[in-house]
Amino acid sequence: MLNIKFQCQDAITNILAAKLRSVLTLLAISIGTAAVVAMLLGGKIATSETLSQFKTLGTDLLAITINPTLQNNGNNKLTLAKAIKLQQSSNAIIKLAPYTSIFTPISFADRPIQAGTIGVTENFFNIVKAQLFQGRIIYQVDNTMHFCVIGNNIYQQLKPYTANPLGKQLNLGPDLFTIVGILKPWPENSFINAAVNNAIFVPIKTIPRLSKYAAINNIILKLVPNTHLKKLTTNINRYFAINAPGKQLSIRSAKQLISSMTKQKQTLTILLGFIGTISLLVGGIGIMNLMLITVNERKGEIGIRLAVGAKCSDIRALFLLEAMLLTLIGAILGVLVGVAAAFIIAHMKHWHFHLYLAPPLLGFSAAIITGIFFGSYPAYQASKLTPIEALRSK
Repeated sequence: MLNIKFQCQDAITNILAAKLRSVLTLLAISIGTAAVVAMLLGGKIATSETLSQFKTLGTDLLAITINPTLQNNGNNKLTLAKAIKLQQSSNAIIKLAPYTSIFTPISFADRPIQAGTIGVTENFFNIVKAQLFQGRIIYQVDNTMHFCVIGNNIYQQLKPYTANPLGKQLNLGPDLFTIVGILKPWPENSFINAAVNNAIFVPIKTIPRLSKYAAINNIILKLVPNTHLKKLTTNINRYFAINAPGKQLSIRSAKQLISSMTKQKQTLTILLGFIGTISLLVGGIGIMNLMLITVNERKGEIGIRLAVGAKCSDIRALFLLEAMLLTLIGAILGVLVGVAAAFIIAHMKHWHFHLYLAPPLLGFSAAIITGIFFGSYPAYQASKLTPIEALRSK
């Protein structure tokens, strides 16, 4: 125990004696460790942020996108009644919400407003979990009434012109629509083909008045938990083949999308870990080079130690201990820098930062292993010197 204590003291003294070399070694291992931690932690935060979209909506959802076809006759037109009747095609469907998006000039008090117009049914707000800030949503009884609900970004656009837009009117094309509701900020979700925050929602039956080209192009379904998706997809395709033939359907499942994201996450983690490991290996090579230079410069010291009775194992342990101490300090600094870098990235991207333990632990462990591995060769070279050979070079 006493021998180890003296070896640690010698190692610290030697590190402090060569300050510039020690700082360079610390930088090499710190940068490598920081790269590993920042890449792994940043990748995990990014993936978790993407997957968190479904924590709000739930996973038992199915989205159908109906692509337009060249044929547009009465037989293959998807009417609102046909879209709603889709629920009867399977007991797995709890509720559904057809909706359609159109582009029409929008203004408020003769000032243009940047927004999209979406025709919806009452179920839409419930399925996508859009919450009210003020007022009410669109109900089935609104039918073809000129009422609308605005997303939160539209509310922010209207603030300079009115303190409370409820009851005020918007121009959608040539028609006036009364604002009856304002939504709270909605977390954007790539699964839903609607920019809820930047949209103006109107009863779906009023859409044909705003655009003669309007057609139901999306349906979102709320499913029974653990639904057999393959069977349900077959039923949906069969329903459309009979009731709206010729339509091209794109069907997306939230569970399938999450599974795909999880696989991408694993691939991304491996890739980022590989890139970070290369950075760490570069740092390890830097440690080995600097330690070899140290051994060469301290041959006289090694010779004296051997001449007064030090064993080869003592010399090896001394230089390995120096490498390990430098690696330990560099690894700690690297972990701190890597976590800080991931935090800055998350802050810039407006992501929720969460400190996962695995990336820092992996980065720290990899740095220690790298330090021991690349520090072993210089230590071995030092221990192989004979007293005569070492003293001759003094």
